[in-house]
Amino acid sequence: MKVVAVVQARMGSSRLPGKVLMPVAGAPLLVRMVERVRAARRLDDVVVATTALPEDAAIVSLCESSGLPVTAGHPTDLIDRHLQAARERSADVVVKIPSDCPLIDPQVIDRVVDVYRSHPDLYDFVSNLHPASYPDGNDVEIMPLDLLELADREAKKPHEREHTTPFFWDQPERFRLGNIRWETGLDLSMSHRFTIDYREDLTFIQEIFAALYRPDASPFSLGDILALIDRRPELMAINGHLAGINWYRHHMDDLRTVAAHETRPMAAGEALR
Repeated sequence: MKVVAVVQARMGSSRLPGKVLMPVAGAPLLVRMVERVRAARRLDDVVVATTALPEDAAIVSLCESSGLPVTAGHPTDLIDRHLQAARERSADVVVKIPSDCPLIDPQVIDRVVDVYRSHPDLYDFVSNLHPASYPDGNDVEIMPLDLLELADREAKKPHEREHTTPFFWDQPERFRLGNIRWETGLDLSMSHRFTIDYREDLTFIQEIFAALYRPDASPFSLGDILALIDRRPELMAINGHLAGINWYRHHMDDLRTVAAHETRPMAAGEALR
């Protein structure tokens, strides 16, 4: 069973264009994030999946110069892009991790992958998002290659193609779904924002790396981040007003298994600054 993580990345973010190449601790954000994903011990390979658009040639160039496997595929069909990346790396199992999670904890990745590896005949799809409990930005979703191929054949709705996995988790009557809740028993998914979509998110992430990143040490953990913001609560004020905002809000009419309390609309004054 070859388990491959696919990190989707592109330059054309509508809210913060070029975010994956913005500087974090002396390197592009994408490089710092892939370092953390590669530190997960239960993955066999990691590949960046970008698009074939000219603007994303910069991502291909960065990956090649940094020794990161990369593939360039469809700009909006993420099922197709993940499938292409998985086939090129001879994956049996695909782990979807978006590039807007530069603070993802490798141990969280390992915990979700371990559940799938331990029960390959029990689950069709395993994640830590449905419902979520970890701080936003620790997104891990796992599916076998044959089911990703099934989604490629059958998924027709635009949001299914764009977001890759709703085809699975929004059909619980059809697929055997596993969800990993945070072992602490806490739910910080709507209160703690460790992802990047806005300028404030970038500032928060840069501050976290400035305080915790050490190039010669193991990646800092989710616990390290939480301990830091306990000591320095002013960090939460940087992007705390954006907590709970996610892409689900734009598809509430399409999704059957997402409740209103799992997302919130952006209020006036919360736009990109």
